[in-house]
Amino acid sequence: MNLLDQYLLHESRRQFLSRGKNALGMASLATLLRETAGAATPAAVDATGRPQLIHFAPKAKRVIYLHMVGGPSQMDLFDYKPKMAEYYDKDLPDSIRRGQRLTTMTSGQARFPIAPSKYQFKQHGKSGMWVSEMLPWTSKVVDDICFIRSMHTEAINHEPAITAMQTGNMVTGRPCLGAWLSYGLGSMNADLPTFVVMVARATNNDQNQAISGRLWSSGFLDGKHAGVTFRAAEDPILFLRNPAGISGKVRRASLDSLNKLNAMNHELIGDPEIRTRIEQYELAFRMQTSVPELTETKSEPKSVTDLYGEEVHKPGSLAHSMLLARRMTERGVRFVQIYHNNWDHHANLTGRMKFQCGDLDQPTYGLLTDLKQRGMLDDTLVIWGGEFGRTIYSQGQLTRENYGRDHHPRCFTMWMAGGGSKGGHIHGETDDFSYNITRDPVHVRDLHATVLHLLGFDHQRFTVRSQGLDQRLTGVEPAKVVKELLA
Repeated sequence: MNLLDQYLLHESRRQFLSRGKNALGMASLATLLRETAGAATPAAVDATGRPQLIHFAPKAKRVIYLHMVGGPSQMDLFDYKPKMAEYYDKDLPDSIRRGQRLTTMTSGQARFPIAPSKYQFKQHGKSGMWVSEMLPWTSKVVDDICFIRSMHTEAINHEPAITAMQTGNMVTGRPCLGAWLSYGLGSMNADLPTFVVMVARATNNDQNQAISGRLWSSGFLDGKHAGVTFRAAEDPILFLRNPAGISGKVRRASLDSLNKLNAMNHELIGDPEIRTRIEQYELAFRMQTSVPELTETKSEPKSVTDLYGEEVHKPGSLAHSMLLARRMTERGVRFVQIYHNNWDHHANLTGRMKFQCGDLDQPTYGLLTDLKQRGMLDDTLVIWGGEFGRTIYSQGQLTRENYGRDHHPRCFTMWMAGGGSKGGHIHGETDDFSYNITRDPVHVRDLHATVLHLLGFDHQRFTVRSQGLDQRLTGVEPAKVVKELLA
C-alpha cells in the first residue's frame, strides 16, 4: 500500500468534496499507482476489518523471534569442529583468514591462537544434528528445527549488525521485521497489540549490550506498527492502568472527548498520524481488560510450566518470557520479539556460557513442545539467533578451560522451527575453522526474504513508498528465498 492509498483510506467527507472536479482524476491515479507498484490483491481482512496485503497463502500466521544479543558462539553450540583439537594454541592460518577485517578489539593482537571448544558434542535426532553438551534439552527437539549454519552479514560491530538483522539495513530509522508484518498482516485480536517486545533478564550480566526502542521502531510506517513493550514489573505496560480515583467510566468519557477533538483535527488536516493516535488510545482502553488476563500465568497447569523449567516462575526470565510468548500468540498477537542479553563473550566464555545456556536451553524445549502439543507449531514460526558469530581464535588469554572470542560476521548459525520451515534439516557448511562458508551461504537478506515468503509475501513486491522510493525489508541488493529451508 502506498502513501496515497493510505491517505484516501482515511479521507474525511470534507476532504473528499474539497477535491471537487479532481476527484475522478485522483481516483484514477491511485488505481494506476497500485497497478504499477505491483501491490497485492487483498485476500483477507484482519481482526479490525483492514485488508491484508499478502501475495499468496501463507504457511505461518505468527512469529516468535528469540534474539540472543551479542552474538552466540556457533562453534561452542552447533557448529562442531573436532579438527580444532589438533590446532590448540596454533595461529590461525593466513590462508583461512584471507585478510578479512577484524575488530579493533583483536586487530592489535600479536597472534591469533586457535581455541577449540572445550565442550563435548553428540549427534541427535533423525537429522543427526551435532549439538553441544550445553544444550541437552534443545537436543531433544532437533528434528523440529531447521538449522542454518551458513549465515553471514557485512556488519562486524553490534550496533549496525543488530540493526541490519532487525530492520534489513545497517542504518537506523527503518521499520523492523515485526513492524513490516504488522503492516502487511494486521491484527488477529483487536484487544491486543499486533507486535509485542519483551527484554528478558539474563542470569549473568557481565557484558550487556544496549537494547533500545529503535530496534522495534515502525520507521516510515504508521506509528501503530511499532512494537509495544511488555515489562516484567507490576504493570506490564506503562500508564495502562487508570490513575488513582479515576474509574473506567470516567476514563471512557475522557477518551471519547479526546477522540472527538482528534477527529476534528483529522478532518481539517488529514494527517494519518492523527488517525493512528485515535486507534492507539482505543486499543489501550481495550487492553486494560485483555492484558491482565494475558500476563497472569498462574492459571497454567503444572504439566505446562514444568516444560519450561523452574525459572518460568520468575517474571522477566527468559523462560517466563517464552511462556508469555506462547500465551500471546495463542490469543492472537501476530509477532513477539524477545531479546536475551550478554552473549558478547570476548572473555570468560566458559564462565558465562553456563548461565546463558541455563537461561535458554529448557525453555526452548518447553516452547517448541508446548506449541506442538497445542497444534500451533505448524503455523507459528520460531526464529533463534544473534547478530553475528564468534571467532575460532581466542581474544585475550587462552587456556584449555577458558577463552574469549571476538565478533565474526563471515559465518554463524541460526535456526527456525515450525511455520512451514523444514524441521530436521541442516543447511550449509563452514570450513574446519568455522571461519568461512564452504556451501550454501545464506545472507541476512535471504533470511528475511524466506521469512516473508513463509508469511505469504513476495519480498520484491512487498513495498511501501517513502522518500520517493519503493522501500522494502530486503532492500535493493540481491536477496532470494532459500527454498531448501521450506517444508
